[in-house]
Amino acid sequence: MAKAEFMGEKLKLYNTLTRTTDVFEPLSKGEVKIYCCGPTVYNYQHIGNLRTYIFEDILVRTLRFAGYSVRHVMNITDVGHLVSDADEGEDKMALAAKRERKSSAEIAAYYTEIFFNHCALLNIQRPEIVCKAADHIQEMIELIKRLEAKGIAYESGGNVYLDITKVDDYGKLARLPLDQLQAGARIEVDSKKRNTLDFALWFTKSKFENQELQWDSPWGRGYPGWHIECSAMSMKYLGESFDIHCGGIDHIPVHHTNEIAQSEGATGKPFSRFWLHGGFLLDNNDKMSKSKGGFLTLDKLLERKIDPIAYRLFCFTSKYSQELSFSWESLEASINTLKKIKSTILSIKAVSGSSLQGSDSDRGNLVHSDPNNPQSQVRQAQSNQYSQLFNAALFDDLNMPRAIAVLHQLLSDSSLASADKLCLLYKFDQVLGLGIETWEEGTVEIPAAVLTLLEGRQAARKAKDFKLADELRDKILAQGFVIEDSATGPKLKRQS
Repeated sequence: MAKAEFMGEKLKLYNTLTRTTDVFEPLSKGEVKIYCCGPTVYNYQHIGNLRTYIFEDILVRTLRFAGYSVRHVMNITDVGHLVSDADEGEDKMALAAKRERKSSAEIAAYYTEIFFNHCALLNIQRPEIVCKAADHIQEMIELIKRLEAKGIAYESGGNVYLDITKVDDYGKLARLPLDQLQAGARIEVDSKKRNTLDFALWFTKSKFENQELQWDSPWGRGYPGWHIECSAMSMKYLGESFDIHCGGIDHIPVHHTNEIAQSEGATGKPFSRFWLHGGFLLDNNDKMSKSKGGFLTLDKLLERKIDPIAYRLFCFTSKYSQELSFSWESLEASINTLKKIKSTILSIKAVSGSSLQGSDSDRGNLVHSDPNNPQSQVRQAQSNQYSQLFNAALFDDLNMPRAIAVLHQLLSDSSLASADKLCLLYKFDQVLGLGIETWEEGTVEIPAAVLTLLEGRQAARKAKDFKLADELRDKILAQGFVIEDSATGPKLKRQS
């Protein structure tokens, strides 16, 4: 199998930097280096944040599906991220420490653990390298020193700033005039800066005298700005130029713009070749945000007994780069869709008589062509057709709505053998991440509405209202469940 090519399909990704959908080819043959902006661990990540990490998971899975070796790096911001995305307000970690009466280190450890627990529930694969900002202060200092030596950074009032006028094409990622970038940064005038859009690389006590997290530096004891950490850590683990940089769309005008400026200013080389950004999750027609309070976390879904994979599936109803509107009604539709998919696949497993155990490399390769058997040739052609459709969806800028449509088409195709279907399903799930191989009959939840009908039937039988009991039994049957009465009481079973 050729890298990034399946049956003529080449991987195409929308590149924010070029504003075009470009054919992807890595810098190093067969290997992709990708950096994703991780969480600032001062609070829970809301489900809008998690939508971005689901998209990045699909990207990494697709790259591996295409045969690439992937070096995936994610940072953990545990210092330096102020309330404003620019240089105003307090450090978010310091605010959380005050709020919860804990140390910044305790806050970071607590919310980092919860973040990765939530990722695991969503089947988001953990990056190979997870790097904490507080563990890479020396790398940041060395990068700032390089910028100073080139005359791009300057010291003023105890802090160190980057002079945007010394950087070619500042703001090229956002493609906004400087006055709009300034508005996007939501900054106040800082008398220490030469230019309003200059941004801090290092803060000393002149910013916050009693800041908990501080380190010695050539400019005085202090701590780094938010933007410098991603440049320092990505270049440490991926090199001065790498393939893909990801994050939320809100990172474009400030954080990612400043990353490019300081990275390319220091090295004189292109920083990341592709920039991919996840769209907002909208709640009541507005961006979901922690600053507004009342944000939804995965725990809120778990409290409602909602399978986290249903939320993962919900995220597939829109392309990753587009806005997606959240409502409980729309999530309920994905919950029901997941139940139907599970029910159908469990039936396929039962008919095939095998869960097709084997390595990932075997998935989708269990239908073998026999040149002397016309039926085998037909089966192989059918499987190839579905593979082509699925690959075409993935390789079209991770078009998950199309990929899920192919999944539904496969499940409803009565002409395809169950073993062939299951083979394709395992193959597709390398990217979908629904956990299909782990699904067993006992894992299918019985809907609350069906349980209510069953309770009503029991009450009707106790009251000897057998006509009503039969009507309720038929309603339960219509929901796909059969009642088996026994000495220990009724049991519900999926209709085969």
